[in-house]
Amino acid sequence: MQRVERDGRRAGSPSRAVGLSIVVFVVLGGLAAWGISSRTTTMATLARETNESAVPTVSVVQLKGGAPLDEIVLPGNVQAYTDAPIYARTSGYLRRRYVELGTRVKTGQLLAEIDAPELEQQLRQSRADLATAEANARLAQITADRYADLRKTDSVSQQDADNAAGSLEARKSAVKSAEYNVQRLDQLHAFTKIYAPFDGVITARNTDVGALIDSGASGGAARELFHIASTDRLRVFVNVPEAHAHAVRPGLTAQLTLTQLPGSTFLGTLVRTAQTIEVASRTLLVELDVPNPSGELLAGSYAEVRFKLPAAASTYRLPVNALMFRSEGLRVAVVTNADTVTITPVTVGRDFGTEVEIVSGLNKDDRVIVNPPDSLEQGQVVRIAKPASAKNEGDPR
Repeated sequence: MQRVERDGRRAGSPSRAVGLSIVVFVVLGGLAAWGISSRTTTMATLARETNESAVPTVSVVQLKGGAPLDEIVLPGNVQAYTDAPIYARTSGYLRRRYVELGTRVKTGQLLAEIDAPELEQQLRQSRADLATAEANARLAQITADRYADLRKTDSVSQQDADNAAGSLEARKSAVKSAEYNVQRLDQLHAFTKIYAPFDGVITARNTDVGALIDSGASGGAARELFHIASTDRLRVFVNVPEAHAHAVRPGLTAQLTLTQLPGSTFLGTLVRTAQTIEVASRTLLVELDVPNPSGELLAGSYAEVRFKLPAAASTYRLPVNALMFRSEGLRVAVVTNADTVTITPVTVGRDFGTEVEIVSGLNKDDRVIVNPPDSLEQGQVVRIAKPASAKNEGDPR
């Protein structure tokens, strides 16, 4: 029996070994298949992620329209509307003075009187000379009339009659000359009284009673007696840069502010321009009229003038981090409807700090990339990142 059982175990051993081999083979094959499948899935996932990471994700910004009005602030020089120095036309001594520094005067108001005795004597002499000329003219008239009557009877020669007529004409001319001289001295004598030429305020007084007044007629140096300025209305002169020269036109209003009057604003109207660009400064000189009935504004002040000019064309505003500084010039990256990149040249206007003004190169519906990478190229496919609000809406938390 023992032999039979031993033989039976020996006879069954090969078949069991084959079975175990098959089981091991199947297990190993399954493990190999699982490993290959897992590796294939991993490679596919890696390839997909690699392809996805190859497409850059960018953030875009919509263009903001520029202001319909361009606001510029420029320095202005405030001046009196009419400003004139007052000189004497007659020499002499100042007899009286009726105004002081800061006095407000009206047109035709007497400012001062000059004592000119020499001129008064000349005027009397000229009137006496006129009387003499008139007497000689009357005598010449009588003589000419007499010679004309005698000539009718041939009592005198034609030569004598002509001489009498010529003498009459000379005497008449002497009378006219004497009359003109009297008028000249009368006018000079009228200048001994100095009147205000227009309404205004006395801004300077350079003489006093008893001072010698020299009109400069005799070769001496004339000296200004008074200075008068009209300040009820003021002129403000502003140099406008050439870039804005075509936008400033008569009738345009402006706001004036002064450091010595904080919180106060004054309105002015542009009335005229020089119509010529000043070559040295490349600016256009313009003049504004500013009403000043209360006299609050002082002539000679410095003012800041704020203009609101109509924009010459449609402009847009962009963040400064959307600009690309390339060797060929300033560019921005625009995402098309096909999610590809177009590198667009732009022209920049004013700089607002965090934003810049784009004058040309963009349309209002363009999607501009913010913080574009340096490697970005023309035609490159990109993915637009969702706004932060959209991400938060999809967050289950």
